[in-house]
Amino acid sequence: MATVELRFSALPEHVRTARLVAAAVARRAGVDEAVLDEVRLAVGEACSRAVGLHRSSGISAPVKVLLTEEEKQFSIEVGDEARHAPRRPGEAPGAVDDAEDEMGLAVISGLVDDVEVSAGEHGGLIKMTWPTTPPPAAPLS
Repeated sequence: MATVELRFSALPEHVRTARLVAAAVARRAGVDEAVLDEVRLAVGEACSRAVGLHRSSGISAPVKVLLTEEEKQFSIEVGDEARHAPRRPGEAPGAVDDAEDEMGLAVISGLVDDVEVSAGEHGGLIKMTWPTTPPPAAPLS
């Protein structure tokens, strides 16, 4: 299991770097070429969301991105340290930031079939997973 960890200051200009790194590691892990644009977009949305949460909360800690290559899947976890207020099921967002947050999560869910979102008082985590294909076997000589 190969893992790459990326931490970056909560600045919008670093999101592009995270997208490029994620796409490169996903390609190496065996994620289908046709899906790489979705990986880039999903990581961009998740990282932009984390950056926005850090900036609006005055958090100076870096945004964390963990890229993990396993035997048959590739996963990306984007973590923030913002406090997420619990919301009751069916409760509407209370502020513009909440609405933007919900929109970002909807975009990610539309791009990634296997996505898990968790959030609490000590931060949030978005985990996205894609299947991989093993590299072709070397020809026998």
